[in-house]
Amino acid sequence: MKAKVIVNPAAKSGASGRHWPQVEARLGAALGEFDVAFTTAPGHATDIARGALGQGCDHFIAVGGDGTVNEVMNGIMHDGALIEPDTMLCPIPAGTANELCRALGLLSDAEAPYRAIVNGNPRRMDVCRVTCGGLDGGTVHRGAYLIVSFGSAAEISHRTSTSRYIKKLGGEISYYLVTIIVTLAYKPKQLRIVIDDHFDDSIPVHSGLCCNTENGGGGMKLAPGASYDDGVLDLVVFGDMKPTDFLLQKPSWLFEGRHVRHPGVRILRGTKFTVEGDTSVLVDADGETIGRLPLAIEVVPNALNVKN
Repeated sequence: MKAKVIVNPAAKSGASGRHWPQVEARLGAALGEFDVAFTTAPGHATDIARGALGQGCDHFIAVGGDGTVNEVMNGIMHDGALIEPDTMLCPIPAGTANELCRALGLLSDAEAPYRAIVNGNPRRMDVCRVTCGGLDGGTVHRGAYLIVSFGSAAEISHRTSTSRYIKKLGGEISYYLVTIIVTLAYKPKQLRIVIDDHFDDSIPVHSGLCCNTENGGGGMKLAPGASYDDGVLDLVVFGDMKPTDFLLQKPSWLFEGRHVRHPGVRILRGTKFTVEGDTSVLVDADGETIGRLPLAIEVVPNALNVKN
């Protein structure tokens, strides 16, 4: 094993950097010697990972949240395939949400992610190949492993991450505050959604979440039953819903997966998705704003190596 550790010290409002000495000690106990690099800006983890591939690294340990893990994944993959077939991605939970760790069962105890690096069971995970419009024009190509969202969910993520003042309140508090603000103001958009050869319709969409795992957003069961190794994606569509349809629910309805019983919510499964319509609608991949509509998503089965 030749490991490259990539640390985002800014994750979880800087908590990742503050706790790095403890993480470093645990990694040292598990791995012995390892090479470490710290990110300094968005996208830096991708560049670090891509450079480390040329140095023969085969285990990429991402210390941060899901955005950091996504960046590392995009550094070791191209167009939905690993650049080096035996490369392994190993997440260490140090962000506000650590959903890959959750999906892999690595949040059960503090030592689980470190045991998995050395003695974990290798697994093959599906990924999403994503194409959308760029925020400033052009076309964006990106890989995702968790959730690709559009509509109000992407708007919430974008506003939470870009507001200097709201972010100071802390991860969960700022997220819930922005959720209320966006939910009250956001109007459903009429979007054309095409899925494989079995669905093609123009429908009102408040929010759409194309899920590779059932969990997201800090433990919410957004797509109950979704699996990261079944070769299909679950698109959860919140349709022409009023603010009260969201805000009058118990806070646990998303965490328990009860939202899927609401008449305004539907789940559509498939392998290829296109979404067209209002080009102001934002697109988010694994918690990071990447662009706007139009959007195309394709599942790539068994594309990524992970351990649990």
